[in-house]
Amino acid sequence: MIVKTIYGTPIDTEAIVIPVECAALSPSIRTFSKNKLRYFMQKLEAGDRVYGLGEHIGHLNRRGKTYISYNCDNPGQNADTVSVYSSHNFLVIDGTAPLGIFADASSRVIFDVGDSQPDELIITSPEDVILYQISGENVMDILHQFLSAIGRPYIPPRWAFGYGQSRWGYPTSDHIREVARKHEENQFPLDYICLDLLHMEDHMNFTINQKTYPDFKEMTAWLKERNIHAVPIVDAGVKEKPGYSLYDSGKKQDAFCKDAEGQPFTGYVWTGKTHFPDFFRSDVREWFGKQYQFYTDMGIDGFWNDMNEPSIFFTKKSVLSLRADRLPGEDDRFQKGVRLRDYKSFYHTIGSETVVHHDVHNLYGSLMTRSSAEQLDKLLPDRYLLFSRSSYIGAHRYGGIWTGDNRSKWEDLNILVRQIPSLHMCGFLFCGSDIGGFIGNANRELLLRWLEFSVFTPLMRNHTARFTRNQECYRYPRADDFRSVLTLRYRLLPYLYSEFVKAALRAAPMIRPLVFDYPDDSKAADVEDQLLVGDSIMISPILQKGTSRREVYLPEPMLEVSCQKGKIKTARRTEGSHEIRSVPGQVIFFVRSGKLLPLARPCLNTTQLDIDSLQFLGDGTTYELYWDDGLSREITEENIRILNK
Repeated sequence: MIVKTIYGTPIDTEAIVIPVECAALSPSIRTFSKNKLRYFMQKLEAGDRVYGLGEHIGHLNRRGKTYISYNCDNPGQNADTVSVYSSHNFLVIDGTAPLGIFADASSRVIFDVGDSQPDELIITSPEDVILYQISGENVMDILHQFLSAIGRPYIPPRWAFGYGQSRWGYPTSDHIREVARKHEENQFPLDYICLDLLHMEDHMNFTINQKTYPDFKEMTAWLKERNIHAVPIVDAGVKEKPGYSLYDSGKKQDAFCKDAEGQPFTGYVWTGKTHFPDFFRSDVREWFGKQYQFYTDMGIDGFWNDMNEPSIFFTKKSVLSLRADRLPGEDDRFQKGVRLRDYKSFYHTIGSETVVHHDVHNLYGSLMTRSSAEQLDKLLPDRYLLFSRSSYIGAHRYGGIWTGDNRSKWEDLNILVRQIPSLHMCGFLFCGSDIGGFIGNANRELLLRWLEFSVFTPLMRNHTARFTRNQECYRYPRADDFRSVLTLRYRLLPYLYSEFVKAALRAAPMIRPLVFDYPDDSKAADVEDQLLVGDSIMISPILQKGTSRREVYLPEPMLEVSCQKGKIKTARRTEGSHEIRSVPGQVIFFVRSGKLLPLARPCLNTTQLDIDSLQFLGDGTTYELYWDDGLSREITEENIRILNK
């Protein structure tokens, strides 16, 4: 059961899409208001586990740390980071009386999860907030209710589940062609290549650098002939440059956020002086979204939105200021020089009201994604790829997300394994990371281990920064190992696509902790680095440097599946703890008892997937396969067919 309690006059985030009854706060939650903040306190029993909070960095069980929902471009995040690129204010307490809580607020919310007081959850929000309380029989029941309430997740085209190669950046169109050719020559599967800032003229959205990409349209057509999609980046900011069509049309429409004097607010980002569209206005969302026609007219049907927290490197005021209004847990140079004061110095128009950005900050990136999706729905006849860096709950209906500017470190791979299931709890099914790490140089071992885990994440994109080691798989020695891992992804694609769509249709997390399916198994509750992927698979990635061994706990007998150099071997494993050995490039996972796993024949592109010649693993007898043309927007249970072993 879901009920809500409204405090003050909160901004409508549109996160919840179903009618919810108003009710008094649960007796177990104490609340009071002080200094324009609202405090909620819920007692935590000794055995209670707390899950959720989406992209936030920490253990799967969130107890013992404070998390701050305030979207920020804070690259190089680590275990101590308290604010990330997105805010997902939902958590669930798993105990004798399971309880879900969603603090629906458009600005900063602090979750002290047994940190300052070990036996207490303390949520600090703006005075204007809606607190949703969800009661249910267990965690999965509560998750189903919450995911049903926030609406069906975005479902991308099937090609978006293929492998993507990216880099900031490929300097010329010839480099893009080389990437495509090298994948083909080395028999590495590939479905899309992402284009970062370097394809633009002076970092300006919806422009092409004619010196380095003079044949851009011909290049994208050349890729399409090879069933490879070009996926360009779009940033939130608009360069202040008279004569630049996007700036001129935005100025004419009065589309930009205002400063205190009523003039377009100016921050400095990649383009230099930058203005920011006021995505809170429906006419501005329509204006900006229509700009994607620049790309769709060239046959492009995939996009990634970036820098939409919004990221601001600095303003004149922040450069001149020596005193910073800081976020708790952040240093004086929060967000590359942006102070909290900068987010308090520009304004949006919401209806007839003028609202300071700080009070609605966490919604900005989501509204950019909504702007894109609403117009792409009109510009394109079929599904498209769209993922974003910044988000809030509700944005999952419009696009996917990736976890931002991570590092080429083993710690970051471990962080990711906890982030993905937490994102699925908050509705963001289409998610993934910069494989190999964005900041730094991934060596062969780290990249292979990262790929081995990412085989199972819906978004699988290799991406790294400028001035780092070239990270395309074909550049590393002993290519067979990389080919084997990427080929396994495509062999699993009928299963991964099917499980993704079924989870979306049935309001369930696709990737989740063991304890969600084995709630009475106390040992499963302590395992955080093994995950369930869909109905049939359990994964146990190796996440430590220099080792090929790890302990795996099986809550029930399972079939061990080993894939190495394209060969698949299986072995029966009994319930309990086992040591497994997996060298880099060898993927080991498990098929659950009574389940069936379909595998496709190896192929180099999603267009080559053949479901009429599937191989089956496992001791189950049937499998529910969702399969359609991979593009149509009509997605229903009617496309599910029952396959017999």
